[in-house]
Amino acid sequence: MPDPIRIRVASKPVWSWPFWCLESIFEWLSYGLSHWALLEVLQYLGSFGVVVAVIFYFAESGDRLKQKHYQAWQVINTAQGKGGNGGRVEALQELNSDHVSLIGVDAAGAFLQGIRLARAHLARGNFDAVDARDSDFRGADLSNASLKAANFRNSDLRAADFAGAELNNADLFGSNLSEANFSGAVLDDADLCNTNLQDLRWRQIRGIHNANLCGVKNAPDGFLAWALHNGAVEKPHEQN
Repeated sequence: MPDPIRIRVASKPVWSWPFWCLESIFEWLSYGLSHWALLEVLQYLGSFGVVVAVIFYFAESGDRLKQKHYQAWQVINTAQGKGGNGGRVEALQELNSDHVSLIGVDAAGAFLQGIRLARAHLARGNFDAVDARDSDFRGADLSNASLKAANFRNSDLRAADFAGAELNNADLFGSNLSEANFSGAVLDDADLCNTNLQDLRWRQIRGIHNANLCGVKNAPDGFLAWALHNGAVEKPHEQN
C-alpha cells in the first residue's frame, strides 16, 4: 500500500480502516481511468447518440402529427349520428388548432357546449340540432352549412360566415353576431332575441319568416323594418 494511503488509514480508528482502504483504492482507480482515451471516446459517443435521437425525433414528427389527426378523425367519425360529446369537442379543437380543414364535417346532434372553433373551416358541415351554447366560432366559415335547430345561445359568432347556411329554428339568443355574414342564409323561425347585430351583413338573407327579433342590439339601418316586413316578429322572450 502506498505510504500516503497507509498514513491516512493509520490516522483513523481501527474499525474504519477497511472503508478508508476501499476509498483510496477507488481514488486510484478513478485517476487511472480518467486517462483512458476509450472512456473519452465513449463519452463523445453518448453525446452523439443524444444528437441522433433528437434528429430522429424531429424527422418523425410529421408521422406523429398524421397519427394524431387520424385518431381525432376516428373519434369524430365513430360518434357520427350519436348524441353526447363522444370526445368530439377535443378532437375538433385539436384539428382546428393544427389548421386542418373541417369542411363537410358531420356533428349533427352532438353536445359541443363551450367548444372553441375560431376561424375553423366548417363549410357544408352538418350541425343540425347541435348543442353549442357558450361557444366560440369567431371568424369561422360556416357557409352552406346545415344548422337547423342548432343551439348557439350566448355564443361568440363575430365575423362568422353563414352565407347560404340553413338556420331554420336555430337558437341564437344572446349571441354576438356583429360583422357576421348572412348573405343567402335562411333564418325562418330562428331565435335572434338579444343578439348583437352590429355591422351585420343581411341584405341578401333568403328567409326570415317568424324569426324573433325581440331585444336585438345595434341593428343595422333598415334591417328591422325589412325583417318585419318579410315576416319576422318581435315577441317577448320566454326564458327556458
